[in-house]
Amino acid sequence: MASPSSFADLSAKIKDRSARAGVIGLGYVGLPLAIAIARSGFEVTGFDIDPKKIVALDACKSYIDAVADEALSAEREAGRFSATTDFSGLAACDVIVICVPTPLTKHRDPDLSYVEATSRSIAAHLRAGQLVVLESTTYPGTTDDVVKVILEKTGLKSGADFFVGFSPEREDPGNQHYHTATIPKVVAGDGAEALDLMKAFYGAAVKTVVPVSSNATAEAVKLTENIFRSVNIALVNELKTVYAAMGIDVWEVIDAAKTKPFGYMPFYPGPGLGGHCIPIDPFYLTWKSREYELPTRFIELAGEINSAMPRYVVGKLAEALDIRCGKALSRSKVLVLGLAYKKNVADIRESPSLRLIEIIEERGGKADYHDPFVAEIPPTREYQALKGRKSVALAPEVLVDYDAVLVATDHDQVDYATLVKNAPLIVDTRNVFKRLGLSAGHVIKA
Repeated sequence: MASPSSFADLSAKIKDRSARAGVIGLGYVGLPLAIAIARSGFEVTGFDIDPKKIVALDACKSYIDAVADEALSAEREAGRFSATTDFSGLAACDVIVICVPTPLTKHRDPDLSYVEATSRSIAAHLRAGQLVVLESTTYPGTTDDVVKVILEKTGLKSGADFFVGFSPEREDPGNQHYHTATIPKVVAGDGAEALDLMKAFYGAAVKTVVPVSSNATAEAVKLTENIFRSVNIALVNELKTVYAAMGIDVWEVIDAAKTKPFGYMPFYPGPGLGGHCIPIDPFYLTWKSREYELPTRFIELAGEINSAMPRYVVGKLAEALDIRCGKALSRSKVLVLGLAYKKNVADIRESPSLRLIEIIEERGGKADYHDPFVAEIPPTREYQALKGRKSVALAPEVLVDYDAVLVATDHDQVDYATLVKNAPLIVDTRNVFKRLGLSAGHVIKA
């Protein structure tokens, strides 16, 4: 049991909004969460190791689409939001939320280095009466076996001196219907009192709170959501390759199948998986399952199928260039349309477009890209050779210089009519031309 003063004092602070919140990691998850918490009446300090982010936030310039400059400015002017690289400010925070990356290693093992380093930073300033929350997606057991263990090395005890909880992030970049405050929030805690604090804190900032029995359960919830999508996307990607060999349009099949009012949910194929969640999160469970000597065949097979899609698409591109243009890919110049992993956002994390460019150039071709949301390729962990490349203009006089256009991301801002009129060959991985009624003989689906 927690000491009466630690639990009661923190409960009271959360209830009257006098608790100060700290959000570590001001990216796609952390910044929208920080603003949502501030908007609910708490004072929030955002922490990040990137000084460029702090400079932008101090100038009320948001670098995340989900947070408007006006919303950022409003919370800063009200004195409810500030940002810093100085982690000593954690000592003044009553609630600390961890929103840092959880990537995979080259061998698809969990990389918890950011979570561990952040936990150590918190431990350096840990005091009684604080609630520490992990939001980063990870395998079941991380909050209790990694974060709590690091924090308890201070001599303070979870559930007695401080409290630990987990609440999976559910951000969906570009979603116009849901935002941080309206997406139901799954919460869990290390013990009943920690759970009560989690419900009170998040209940003040979001519309719906969904409590579950343990941190491990909450961690499993997020993995299940993303595994569900990964497996079903892999299924339609595999169906795409099979139906294509049979001369059947998989998009037409899906559109007809979804008219069934029960027992079917449409998923759509693409050039591969992108974003920080779906290509990565399932392998956290795969890794953890080895501890129990249990196979995760569906998860691993889905990963193999989805990872193979960029090479399949480039194969279809090469085939189309050979048959329709009489030109080898190795002598061709290709424009990849869309660098972001999904439409109408600037997010390139794990984007299959990066892999498409890499494969085209591995095969001797030349690849450029156009993306209305990504002016220049930023530094990435895996594609350092592509750093600094800039988006080319999408104009008739530019298009004629390319042998083919490969549509990887179907942004709404693109002039597809101009594209279909001026590009000699188009390979469409998103079915965008059929959807817009712009089908033509030189538009090939892949």
